[in-house]
Amino acid sequence: MASAKDKTSAAPAKGAASIVDSEAESIAELMLQVAQCFFRIRALGQKTGLITSWGGGAFGFMRSLALLGPLTVPQIAQMRPTSRQRMQRLADELAAEGLVEFIDNPKHRRSKLVRLTCKGDARYRELNAEFLLIASAMGLNLSEAEIRKATNIVRQLSDGVKSQSERLS
Repeated sequence: MASAKDKTSAAPAKGAASIVDSEAESIAELMLQVAQCFFRIRALGQKTGLITSWGGGAFGFMRSLALLGPLTVPQIAQMRPTSRQRMQRLADELAAEGLVEFIDNPKHRRSKLVRLTCKGDARYRELNAEFLLIASAMGLNLSEAEIRKATNIVRQLSDGVKSQSERLS
């Protein structure tokens, strides 16, 4: 297996033949499998309420607030590959349901903080328990070490995709 140092980060010039090895093909296949898994996760999330019908991750949004405390909408958007406007829409939707509230931000006069309400914290705990129950029924033939290794690999690929995307921006 070639190391990252052996590979060039520059994309081949237009019209130039690119050399594709079996490692690249394996990575491409893994990425396609992760994408397919994502769409299945999203569909399951919509059925269980972990993901809202328009695709916003209510569970992930509330999880960020539960783990990190009150955050601004721009801070939440920076944690995800999405726009501030999309996160604002989700915050407004969750506020309308009484799950989050906007509070004054001592560090910024105009950018409010978003925090979970008591109802939101209870809903997050409910969704988290459901999420863990769903997760406990998956990968029964995998060891915890295998799952942690797969998690690390997907995280590395995600970082690589993010890096490539930033280079193209």
